[in-house]
Amino acid sequence: MDIEKADLLRLYHFLKLTRRFEDRITALYRQGRILGGVWTSNGMEAISVGYACALDKDDVIAPYFRDMGAYIVRGITVNRIMAQYFGKKTGVTGGREGNVHVGDINLGVLGYPSHLADNYPVAAGVALSFKIRGERRVAAACTGDGGTSRGDFHEAMNMASVWKVPVVFVCNNNQYAYSTPLSLQMAINNVAERALAYSIPAETVDGNDVIEVFLAMKRACERAREGNGPSFIECRTMRMHGHSEHDAAKYVPRELLEEWKKKDPVIRMENYLLSNNVASQKDLSDIDAGIMKEIAEAEEFAEKSPLPEGEDAVKGVYATPV
Repeated sequence: MDIEKADLLRLYHFLKLTRRFEDRITALYRQGRILGGVWTSNGMEAISVGYACALDKDDVIAPYFRDMGAYIVRGITVNRIMAQYFGKKTGVTGGREGNVHVGDINLGVLGYPSHLADNYPVAAGVALSFKIRGERRVAAACTGDGGTSRGDFHEAMNMASVWKVPVVFVCNNNQYAYSTPLSLQMAINNVAERALAYSIPAETVDGNDVIEVFLAMKRACERAREGNGPSFIECRTMRMHGHSEHDAAKYVPRELLEEWKKKDPVIRMENYLLSNNVASQKDLSDIDAGIMKEIAEAEEFAEKSPLPEGEDAVKGVYATPV
């Protein structure tokens, strides 16, 4: 499958934007200017950018908390996300929450629940609705390797396969479920082997290669649109920061991080674009300058945005009295 120059540059733009934006979010958190916690995708940006860029406008995603790239690709602006982190009225949830438990159904982004893999059965249900209506749309869901050890993951995989619904399951295999390494949570080498038990076509790709992720997602979407049911894509990568920015991740061997640092997805894409004459160094510098300007404007937007009124902050928020 060929890939057009415009797609390559689009992938690079969102890859760099995601890295720069989350780096700024991390810095603001460490300055004490961010409310709540911060979970980033540092070193894994190629997965969310790659799968989201491969989808059509009318498709739907059910992302998880390390899918910043997917949120941005689908059109949730950095202005809204920055304001979300500041707890401002202009944030995605109107100031009701302080990190990325967000969604926007108008942009085809389902809200993300904290319990990982919960979004898999939801995406399977959405895909079933596409099939019933005879629409050539695809639903995509992502979770981490730890999420695939939960029951809801297996229930979703089973029903999606039986019903042959147009859904693509993506797994961000970053080798750690919080502090638990892969070898202590499953007895197989590749998460993709779990999909084969449900007769779902699966492949394992290099999750630090945004082009490889994009093309694998394109193949899976085409299969879904042709009525051939679900697919599973395991993207192998490494979580370069802690589980969250308050976690120093001392349980991860330093030599493992050094090994994966050499596979940085942003640097790899830059080298690819330069060595294949897709872009010049000036082109990349111009893209980066535009991104830095966009992020600075988003920060100013968030700073100047109002906090929600007290009565508005609790609208749509429900709790069961104990």
